[in-house]
This record gives sequence, C-alpha cells and structure tokens, in this order.
Amino acid sequence: MWSAAPLTVDQALLVQRTTPSQSPGSSSRAASAAAGQHQHRKDVLGRFGESLAVQHLRDDGLTILDRNWRCAIGEIDIVARERNTLVICEVKTRSSLRYGSPFDAITQDKLHRLERLAAAWIRDRGVRPSSVRIDALCVLRPFTGATVVEHIRDLH
Repeated sequence: MWSAAPLTVDQALLVQRTTPSQSPGSSSRAASAAAGQHQHRKDVLGRFGESLAVQHLRDDGLTILDRNWRCAIGEIDIVARERNTLVICEVKTRSSLRYGSPFDAITQDKLHRLERLAAAWIRDRGVRPSSVRIDALCVLRPFTGATVVEHIRDLH
C-alpha cells in the first residue's frame, strides 16, 4: 500500500525486513546484501534522528539555516542560529546503548573537525556571527519504548 505520508523509522525498518530477498546466489552476494541492508537501516535511522533533532531545535527556538552541509573536509549535520550565535550541531542516533552512549562517538578529533567545518561554513556563506557554538544531540530510538532526544549545548 502506498501512502503520501513519509514512513516512520519503524515502518521503514518493517519494509526492509519484509522485502523479499534477491534470487538465491552465492554466499558473498548474500553477505553483500546483508551489509547493504545494515547500511540502509543505519541511514534510515540517521535521517530519522536528524529530523527529530531539527524539530527539537525548532521547539527550543533555534532557526535552522542548513542541513547536511558538505565540503572537502566533511559534513555538518545541522547549522542553526540562536539569537546572534551560530550553532553547529552534531547528531548521533542509536537504537540502543549496547555500544555506549552516542555522545561517546564525539571524540576530540571530531570536535576539532566540527570547528574547522564551522569556519568553512562561515567562509562559504560570508556571514559574521557574533559567536559560534558546537552542540550535540543524541537521539535514542529503541525498538520498544519512547524515543529520547538529549541536547548538550556548547561541547567546549
């Protein structure tokens, strides 16, 4: 059944699980397909988390300026503005805490890259914010139970 409304993560994952597999073939083809399905599921979960993070930021009064901005050194998930402050947001989405908190994935190297990305975005857009802040949003979407969004302001 086709619907005009976008799929929720649960619906997308259900579609992924119930989609018939390709014709029987070698185990390498099956392994490749399984890896592709895992990546697809991860991408769907990531997009869901970023959309929820955008809504959370808007609800908190921030203005969204850009999403998934890319340049040669990487990508910024969300660029926002809170009054005169430019806010660079890193979003980490997980379905469980099995491998630790999503915030654990934001290393010092990642923080430094986000600082360089912020400078690149400012140059690219030709803006002069009075200040720049780097935030992190964690979206935890377990298979059962409520989705939780946690927002840490100013990672410095």
